[in-house]
Amino acid sequence: MKPINPALAATFAPPVMEARRWLQGVDFPPDRPLINVSQAAPVDAPPLGLRQAIAEAALNRPEAHLYGPVLGNGDLRDAVAARFGAAYGGSLTGGNVAITQGCNQAFCAAMTTLAGAGDQVIVPTPWYFNHKMWLDMSGVQTVPLPCGDAMLPDPEKARALITPRTRAIVLVTPNNPSGAEYPAELVGRFFDLAQSHGLALVVDETYRDFDSRTGAPHDLFQRPDWDRTLIQLYSFSKAYRLTGHRVGALVAGQDRLAEVEKFLDTVAISPAQLGQVGAVWGLANLDDWLAGERAEILARRHATETALADLTGWTLKSAGAYFAWVEHPFAESSADLARRMVSEIGVLALPGTMFTPDGDPTGARHLRLAFANVDADGIAQLAGRLAQLGA
Repeated sequence: MKPINPALAATFAPPVMEARRWLQGVDFPPDRPLINVSQAAPVDAPPLGLRQAIAEAALNRPEAHLYGPVLGNGDLRDAVAARFGAAYGGSLTGGNVAITQGCNQAFCAAMTTLAGAGDQVIVPTPWYFNHKMWLDMSGVQTVPLPCGDAMLPDPEKARALITPRTRAIVLVTPNNPSGAEYPAELVGRFFDLAQSHGLALVVDETYRDFDSRTGAPHDLFQRPDWDRTLIQLYSFSKAYRLTGHRVGALVAGQDRLAEVEKFLDTVAISPAQLGQVGAVWGLANLDDWLAGERAEILARRHATETALADLTGWTLKSAGAYFAWVEHPFAESSADLARRMVSEIGVLALPGTMFTPDGDPTGARHLRLAFANVDADGIAQLAGRLAQLGA
C-alpha cells in the first residue's frame, strides 16, 4: 500500500456511513418498515420561496456561478451579524462573520487557527464525532471532559484538565448527541475560565433555532473583549433545510478571521453562491416558517420524552433539539445492541460508543436517538419496538 498520513489512518471511519452499511442485506417488511433514528438532517426540500430565490439567482445572476469572496458574500455576512447582534444583545458587524461550507468546515477552520500537532483541546463527552475526527486528523489531542448525569459539563473539572498545551474548550449547545441545553450561567462560567487562561471558547450552536428556551441562550457577545476569547459556530442546514448547499457561519474577532481566510482560501476558495442566496432569503423571509418548524421539533421532543418514560428499563438522560440520549437495560455494549436492533426490531440508531473515547463504559451503556424526522406516531412505534427487544 502506498503511504498514508498516519494521523488520518488512525482516525475512525465516518459513523453514519458505517451505520448505513448495517442495512445491507436486511429486509424490512411493509408492515414493519425501518425506523431510522441514526441521523436527524432534514429530509425535505427547503420552502418553495427559498427554492425560487435560488432558481432565480441560477438563471439571472451570472455572479452566482463564479468565485465569490473567500469569507463569504457581504450581504449574508451583514445579515448574520445583524441577526446575532439582535438575538444576543451584542454589537457585531459583517467583519466578525465568515461564511463556510457548512458548520463542520467552520469548526475545522476555527481549530486550524487555534491548535497544531501536539496541542490539546478540551471537549465534553459524549462528543460530536466529527469534531473528534478533525482533531485526530490534525494531530491535536482531544481531552475528554465527562458530563454528569444531567449531561452538563463542569467548568471546575475542565479547569483541572488545562495544561500548557491546552488551546481551546469546545461546547455544543443544544448538544449533539445528548440534546442538552446548556444554561447561560454555565456557558458564562466556561467563558470566564477560558478567558482567564488565555484559551479560546468555541461554541457550536448548530441547533440554536430549536432551543426550547426563549431569549438569548448566553450573554457572551455582551462581554468586554468577547472577540479575544469566543468563536461561535452556526449552520443554516437545519434552519432552512440547506444541507445539500453547505452553508455555515463562524463568528469571531477580525484578527482571527484573517487567519480563517487563509484556511478557507486553501480548502474551498469561496463558499457556494447559491446556498448563500438561499440563506439570505431565509433570514429575510422565513422567521414565521422557522417558528413553526421549531414548534414541531419541540412537539416531537415531548412525544419522545413521554414515550420513553413508559419504557421499562430504559432511562432518558436528556433530550433537546434533534436528539435523545438514552441508557439501555442490556448487558451488551451499545455497539452490538445497535446492530442487533436493525435485524430484530427494524430500528437504526447510533451507539454511544461512537460518541465517547475507546473503552469508556458510558458509551457502551447508551444510544443516541435522533427523533427529528419521526412524527408522534412513529415515536410511539419506536418505543413499542424497543419494548419488544429481547435480552
